[in-house]
Amino acid sequence: MDRNISIITDLNGNKIVLINDIIFKGKKSINWDAVKMYLESYVGEFYEIADTNDIVYIGNDLPDEYTGSRYTYSLKGANAKAKANASQGIPQMLEIAVGKHYRENLGEKHQRSAANGWYRYNSRFALPVYDDGGEVERYNVFHASMLIRHANDGKMYLYDILDIKKETSNPFKS
Repeated sequence: MDRNISIITDLNGNKIVLINDIIFKGKKSINWDAVKMYLESYVGEFYEIADTNDIVYIGNDLPDEYTGSRYTYSLKGANAKAKANASQGIPQMLEIAVGKHYRENLGEKHQRSAANGWYRYNSRFALPVYDDGGEVERYNVFHASMLIRHANDGKMYLYDILDIKKETSNPFKS
């Protein structure tokens, strides 16, 4: 699949995944079924987090969780659009992720699938904002938490992307 993605570095030396195309559009709502189909193209792939050398796999549970979680259902407007379009940059967002943080699995629901607990990493991505003429006016930068489950097979799997927040101090011009 051809993705128009690049990794840039901001003035503070932090990496940002630049997603150059908005493929999931919608004034009122996002077509999460289309996002789910898109995510299915990643299943079976794996990516390395440069900061920790951890290998993160994409399991067949990602498309359902990413598009059908309580967190996703709570999203409205720009944050829903940001999560839908962030799906394009998942490999790069994993690559630049930092701030590995462990949490023990306390829920019964994931006793087997997250037997070794959960990890969260921080990542950032930027999406274009277009002017009335269809030209890129600027990019909005977002922070996201990459939620990774550490399964009983010893592998780490991307489970969802949470806590998407627009960084109000960091829009930049193209």
